[in-house]
Amino acid sequence: MKVLLTGASGTIGTALKKSLVDQGHEIRVMTRRLGGDYARIHRSLASRSSNGSVDSGYVWAAREGSVPPEAIVWAEAVVSLNGANLIRLPWTKAYRRLIRSSRVESTRAIARAIADCADPPQVWVSGSAVGVYGDRGDADLDETSPAGDSFLAAVVRAWERATLPARDATRIVIARTGTVLGPAGLVKILASTTRIGLAARIGPGTQWWPWVSLEDEVRAIDFALSHESVSGPVNIVGPVPATAETITRTVARVLHRPHLLIIPSVLIRLLTGGADELLLASARVRPTALTDAGFTFQTTRAEDAIQDVLEH
Repeated sequence: MKVLLTGASGTIGTALKKSLVDQGHEIRVMTRRLGGDYARIHRSLASRSSNGSVDSGYVWAAREGSVPPEAIVWAEAVVSLNGANLIRLPWTKAYRRLIRSSRVESTRAIARAIADCADPPQVWVSGSAVGVYGDRGDADLDETSPAGDSFLAAVVRAWERATLPARDATRIVIARTGTVLGPAGLVKILASTTRIGLAARIGPGTQWWPWVSLEDEVRAIDFALSHESVSGPVNIVGPVPATAETITRTVARVLHRPHLLIIPSVLIRLLTGGADELLLASARVRPTALTDAGFTFQTTRAEDAIQDVLEH
């Protein structure tokens, strides 16, 4: 397939590019700049695969709603992984606006470009997040569950609505991703504090943290691209839910460090500058749409994903 990818320099985008190229797909990247990092990634991926290729890219003005029409005409599939980093703290009023606009405006621009295209792509996998469910305690959640009422839930609702202009032009998959357990992100942060003896229970520790291994995240997006039965919201989370306590204790166990401290919820709220829902919200999310479509996970437990990351 000819796959157009945005948000290609992040953890998921980088791994997805490599996987698609290795399978023989032709990839073009739509980015705000085409030098430096893009050139390095292009050379690296092209040298690793004799089957596929990373061809030329496109420059776009996402927040201004400008998508090159030739990019959409070229593509048979689009994967958009846009959005400002949620881990950056604090969440000031200005950064909250950026969190929202970097997702909603870029997605709306792609949707309009697909809707206006005479020969639109066959499928669009649009990034989303399980943050849409908000703080739901121990309730079992799947793709039919209602949205929550937190800041992130409101952002994700607007993010997903931004795809609507393209709904009659292409098959749309809303990829509601959990926390990706890979070499960057949460595991890296927890490992750095754990190694110096600061492993801790975060808040009550009983809150459910939706997670997925990086490998399965990439495989799930690939699955969505190639399976026409998959459309609409799709939870990309591991099949066995894990609590915050399970995840932090597993990092400590794998690194052979103590896990003795407790960070109270009130302190987390003070330290994170309004981003406490990232750590304290509880969402017991199930990957129902994926498993019903026949997807099988390589990594079923968060403990195994963490161990794989930290031991390799």
